[in-house]
Amino acid sequence: MKNTQTKMTSLTDLLNIKYPIIMAPMFLVTNAEMMIEANNSGISGCVPALNYRTDELFREAIQSVRAQSNGSIGVNLIVNKSNIKFKKQIKSCVDLKVDYIITSLGSPEETIKLCKPHGIKIFCDVVDVKYARKVEDLGCDAIIAVNKEAGGHCGPKQANKLIPELVAACNIPVISAGGVSNGMQMKEMLDLGACGISMGSPFIATTEAGVSKEYKQAIVDYGAKDIVLSEKLSGSPCTVINTPYVQKTGTKRNFLETYLSKNKKLKKFIKMLTFYKGTKALEKAAFSTTYDTVWCAGPSIEGVKSIRPVKQVVSELIEQFENA
Repeated sequence: MKNTQTKMTSLTDLLNIKYPIIMAPMFLVTNAEMMIEANNSGISGCVPALNYRTDELFREAIQSVRAQSNGSIGVNLIVNKSNIKFKKQIKSCVDLKVDYIITSLGSPEETIKLCKPHGIKIFCDVVDVKYARKVEDLGCDAIIAVNKEAGGHCGPKQANKLIPELVAACNIPVISAGGVSNGMQMKEMLDLGACGISMGSPFIATTEAGVSKEYKQAIVDYGAKDIVLSEKLSGSPCTVINTPYVQKTGTKRNFLETYLSKNKKLKKFIKMLTFYKGTKALEKAAFSTTYDTVWCAGPSIEGVKSIRPVKQVVSELIEQFENA
């Protein structure tokens, strides 16, 4: 029996999309081609601004997506001091009139002040009620509930705890991030009170993704049990596939890095250095054949059985949801 619950939720209303799904912004993975296919499949694509080396390339990509697709365009911004490109990126978002911004790893206050007057919606990554209330008071439009199953920087709580807590505590929509690779899991998130989902890792293994074939195949070959947390990539715990290289090098910072990260004067610079080194490691593994394989992904790779077009990932997800 088909699910009579329609796909019209507050996320579909917020973004004017057919299905309540955001293709989550994935560092080094999301590109214009993926966003075009996502938007033309009835969902919304969101890209990290940091995926582009220059502001010119970032602007070209957003303009390309707008010209070749219908749907809402999202941009993910790192809003703490480690992102030295923040000022330029936010100006470009305003100039290009993107539909929404997802803020991560810092206070969204400046982003909200600069973008809301231009009609740009602001969604904020949160992992607990305390921070969710803060960003709601600042004026954000929705919160991204980053749970324990999320890829990249995950939260400490399971979705079945986090989502109901946020729904009860806040008056703005809650979007679930993490742990969804099929329609049944999507239904579970909506039943918990989420207005939609943000799904990333399954889209890594798509024909449109610009990463190496080895990275895509790893998404197929590995599963949820192979995901571990690494402290070596950004200064904050980040989920990666537990490849032989990761097993060999470990996931913990060394003694000196840990000690320096607690020094009030030095911790900002240590975090920036860790982020830079981690970025280079991820970039090397993502785009080339290498034994130094540090591949970022979340437990939702469990449901990925083949490399498919973005359109097929979406259509299969919706079919499963409707029959759940």
